[in-house]
Amino acid sequence: MNFQLDEDQIAFRDLAREFLEKEAVPHRAEWDRKESIDTAILPKMGNLGFFGMGIPEEYGGIEGDQITYCIGMEELGRADSSLRGVVSVSNGLVARSILLHGTEEQKHQWLPGLTAGTQIGCFGLTEPGTGSDAGALTTRARRDGDDFVIDGAKVFITNGTWADVCLLFARTGGPGPKGITAFLVPTDSPGFVATTIHGKLGLRGQATSELSLSGVRVPASAVLGEEGRGFSIAMSSLDKGRISVAAGCVGIVQACLEASVAYAGEREQFGRPLATFQLVQDMIAEMSVDADAARMLTWRAADLVEHHLPYGTAASKAKYFASEAAVRAGNHAIQVFGGYGYIDEYPVQKFLRDARVMTLYEGTSQIQKLLIGRAETGVSAFI
Repeated sequence: MNFQLDEDQIAFRDLAREFLEKEAVPHRAEWDRKESIDTAILPKMGNLGFFGMGIPEEYGGIEGDQITYCIGMEELGRADSSLRGVVSVSNGLVARSILLHGTEEQKHQWLPGLTAGTQIGCFGLTEPGTGSDAGALTTRARRDGDDFVIDGAKVFITNGTWADVCLLFARTGGPGPKGITAFLVPTDSPGFVATTIHGKLGLRGQATSELSLSGVRVPASAVLGEEGRGFSIAMSSLDKGRISVAAGCVGIVQACLEASVAYAGEREQFGRPLATFQLVQDMIAEMSVDADAARMLTWRAADLVEHHLPYGTAASKAKYFASEAAVRAGNHAIQVFGGYGYIDEYPVQKFLRDARVMTLYEGTSQIQKLLIGRAETGVSAFI
């Protein structure tokens, strides 16, 4: 792959950074304290193309390749990971799944609003009793004439209380992955209740929710793809979603690096700038190397997607390395800032808190290691 960005990619990066420096960075501490971003920013982001990346123009998108998408996610991660999460789920997991697996009717019904940021999607997979073991989910959809009736619960659902449509996974058949079907469920459906989860360690600005479904009725036309193919749709979406998470983590590492370099150049101890101390430079050097390494792993995975080559293992490597690197960078940045890094007047404590969950969702670091190990050995360690 070519590591040099083209003119369009550079222009998008610069436009995204300029917008986020003006519209997000000055407000991220306030949003973090209030546990909610100002959702008025979402249509503005839609106008700029954040929600339309990778979606054809006929459905309201801006096209763009996978590297451009990673650039967008990195800039969002650099500014405020809560915004990255909103876009990554609504665009990356929901809109792109509709694009790949939906009927023309479903595409025209949902994609224009999702790409504009005037409608938001959520991804209803995780349940209170099933996290990494998604194939064991218990939410059930039973056939009733021309409809399905859905009952169950979901948890840790990004965008849940803001979403207009939920890409929901429910059991229509027997046990195991082959019994799962994907549905596009309008969130204003009777019996669909979303409740915000408060008190999170990080990503406090994005809505994370519990979903309760009691007798939610949807027509058979709400099935995304074929009945019984929901698990494969979910896993395929998450493979690509891991690239998005990795790119956002690159942004966190980059933000930690930039903040640390600036602070070390300004702050003086023992009569000289912090930047002149060897151990401070050691931490800055580690952040710099991690940023480059995580970015290259992420772009490699994106390039494989772009060329229609197998990318699952590469996505796991990128997600694993970048998320762990983001936690390391957050710790290093706080160490550079000292006591000031521990208070929310400075952003590095937020970077660390936001980074910590990246090692958990869309596949924990331990799950990524198992996937990588299976790819290397040909032996599954799950059993």
